[in-house]
Amino acid sequence: MITICLADDHQVVRQGLRALLNAEADFSVVGEAGDGLDAIQMVEKLKPHALVVDLMMPGVGGLEVVRQISRRQPQCAIVVLSMYEDESYVLEALRTGALGYVLKGSSAEELVTAVRQVVAGQRFLSEQLVAEGIDFYILQANEKPEDPYETLTPREREVLHLSTQGMNNTEVAKKLFISPRTVETHRANMMRKLDLHNQTELIRYAIRRGILPMDQ
Repeated sequence: MITICLADDHQVVRQGLRALLNAEADFSVVGEAGDGLDAIQMVEKLKPHALVVDLMMPGVGGLEVVRQISRRQPQCAIVVLSMYEDESYVLEALRTGALGYVLKGSSAEELVTAVRQVVAGQRFLSEQLVAEGIDFYILQANEKPEDPYETLTPREREVLHLSTQGMNNTEVAKKLFISPRTVETHRANMMRKLDLHNQTELIRYAIRRGILPMDQ
């Protein structure tokens, strides 16, 4: 039995995915999360074979969910399910540890196939992306230039994601169960490492990195 967790901030989407995947005799959806932080904790607790995750999540974004899970729970194969087909999103998802990238406009059969392939250790891209050349995506994903984001600690990344959603230090502290002063320290370190100087630059950076949608 292939166990699967779902992470999407829309309950209706999760219900549809659960019904779709549970219809397969050898699939079992064992958990759902509507928030990035909850998704990370869910996977660490349930240790599923696969995670299907949306890119745009409240709390911590989908790309950071992929990054943390691929490091903490490498046995969990990850499929990104997204409406974004831009090259930058696909490459970043593959670089951070996803094995599959499926567009939300794809067929149900495509998602089922994606889950089976990533659990088997194979990459999977939607047909529309394959048309662009899967070899190109894989080659680009394997090239890892020096990235200041990689110097951030997991906590600094969480502060970054929550800050870009308009939360102040007190709200971030409440979400992460730490003090506002600790948040302030993490935020200062994060801004320094990324060479950012104000909230506007932070938002632009988040959009460029795919942490926030381009129409933000």
